[in-house]
Amino acid sequence: MSELHKFIFDGLPVRGMIVRLTDAWQEILKRRQDAGDYPPEVMHLLGEMTAAGALMQSNIKFNGALVLQIFGDGPVKLAVAEVQPDLSLRATATVTGEIAPGSSLSQLVNVNNEGRCAITLDPKDKLPGQQPYQGVVPLFGDQREKLEKLSEVLEHYMLQSEQLDTRLILAADGNVAAGLLIQRLPVKGQGNLEGQASRQANEDQIGQNEDYQRIAMLAGTLKSEELLTLDVDTILRRLFWQEPITRFEPLSPSFACSCSRERVGNMLRSLGTDEIESIIAERGKVDVACEFCGAQYGFDPVDAAQIFTHQLRQPPPTSTVQ
Repeated sequence: MSELHKFIFDGLPVRGMIVRLTDAWQEILKRRQDAGDYPPEVMHLLGEMTAAGALMQSNIKFNGALVLQIFGDGPVKLAVAEVQPDLSLRATATVTGEIAPGSSLSQLVNVNNEGRCAITLDPKDKLPGQQPYQGVVPLFGDQREKLEKLSEVLEHYMLQSEQLDTRLILAADGNVAAGLLIQRLPVKGQGNLEGQASRQANEDQIGQNEDYQRIAMLAGTLKSEELLTLDVDTILRRLFWQEPITRFEPLSPSFACSCSRERVGNMLRSLGTDEIESIIAERGKVDVACEFCGAQYGFDPVDAAQIFTHQLRQPPPTSTVQ
């Protein structure tokens, strides 16, 4: 079973969590089989994104979806991992070109250094006019050097958005997607939610806490094969056997897709009557497949007409990523 464990280092301003996605990750890959398996390089990237999304969702107090997206100018047009507050998750990638064996992150999505990583927080209960919060960071470092590890991109994002030192280790194969996150605790309360004074205090501590630096260094010795093959107890014991740790009840991430006929209907409505009528004239109906779970939705001429007949009684489409 997939599992996520949170823990803190007793008496130190450091927290951590570790996730191992097994059945949830395997279900994501299984749903993809009908459309063709992902190339190994894409599977590796998407697995790391899914594990990272679970860690980031668990690291915040937010009643809404966390959507992690990577997009750019390489053969991978878009990769998406979405995690709900209950740690139900889904992921997909759109591949538009040939993937060379052994392709790096930059070769997949950042050929001309135009790739981006976007993290969107989409509240479940939006206020009128409220838009999802989105943060975007480039796939290069301070000197515009291309970053080849997703973990480095996300560490940079969390340092910018929260002013907190973060160490992230990610790994994925065809059976397991896993990650370890170590983070310095905010100086006060909820960090950037407390206001500018607290943000400044957190920023002043960047790179200064020796306890965090020591623990992050230990975390950095974890190898990908260890993260993928060892159980959580063994990993924590090997890395932090000299550190007193308090662990909390484990959580259970799972695969789930939020697609529905209603949401697909809203998407078709947004295309407009002329577009839908054109498709029906050519094919006799409109067929839509969910890229996340493979579910098929068919709309014949009567179904399509009802979409627009009831348009005035339907709420407008949301900006949620489909």
